[in-house]
Amino acid sequence: MKLGAVYPQTELKGDPKAVHDIGLAVEKLGYDHILVFDHVVGASHDREPKLWGPYTENHPFHDPFVMFGYWAGITHRLEMVTGVLILPQRQTVLVAQQAADVDLLSHQRLRLGIGTGWNYVEYHALGQDFETRGARADEQIPFLRRLWSEQVMSFDGKFDHIDKGNILPRPKRQIPIWVGGFTEPAFRRGGRLGDGYIFAGDIDHATQGWERVRHHLKESGRPEAGFGRELITIRATNLQETVDTVKRWRDLGGTHASINSMGKGFTTIEAHVDFMSEVRHRIEAGQTAPMVV
Repeated sequence: MKLGAVYPQTELKGDPKAVHDIGLAVEKLGYDHILVFDHVVGASHDREPKLWGPYTENHPFHDPFVMFGYWAGITHRLEMVTGVLILPQRQTVLVAQQAADVDLLSHQRLRLGIGTGWNYVEYHALGQDFETRGARADEQIPFLRRLWSEQVMSFDGKFDHIDKGNILPRPKRQIPIWVGGFTEPAFRRGGRLGDGYIFAGDIDHATQGWERVRHHLKESGRPEAGFGRELITIRATNLQETVDTVKRWRDLGGTHASINSMGKGFTTIEAHVDFMSEVRHRIEAGQTAPMVV
């Protein structure tokens, strides 16, 4: 199973030193990938209709593509993953070009996780329709793949259009697109269109979600072989619980897991890195004895 680390977007106050140090540390520690959350606009929850999501105007987020371009120049083997990019609030052709550049500059080390998000304020600020986000994502995924592969193309969709145009340079491959989310439409999108699925939360919910993705894979006539499934350990509250969660996910057939260090009281770069280091050490050592930190 591939093991990754989540960049602690919200807890290091937008410190550029953290981007540098954690990117290098994750690679040095032997992790396979680094996963980055995405939000462009923070928003106060003091509004109607209420926002239910976990982030407000006080949570910092770096742009994933900018971070990845930077990491492409200072790392050598680390895969870079969006977990997830809120695709329908972004211009599809621009995402295609940004992703292509990251993949080229990193020598094919990008995995594009996509989702539809929850922050309607963010959609409105970016000039996109929150209510049609699912339908737009369904259209965007095959459109991205055509933009990455065709020399000149025309496309006349419900949301996007291009007339005898292209992006250039194009990537040297089809960049993997993994779907993330918690709902039946997301599970269906993953099974129909994704190369893998990114789950976040506890294993029981992830396992139930995987059964729904499997259903939609079968309905679409697509094989399970080669289809990835990743768990982000956002529900694990301490070090040993994180280790045990990863091991259980592996035993259930998970292909990837990403270690989350946020929400555990860490206030420094070093504390986050130490947590990532100890988790990896315990997984390699096979430690499962309960321990709370």
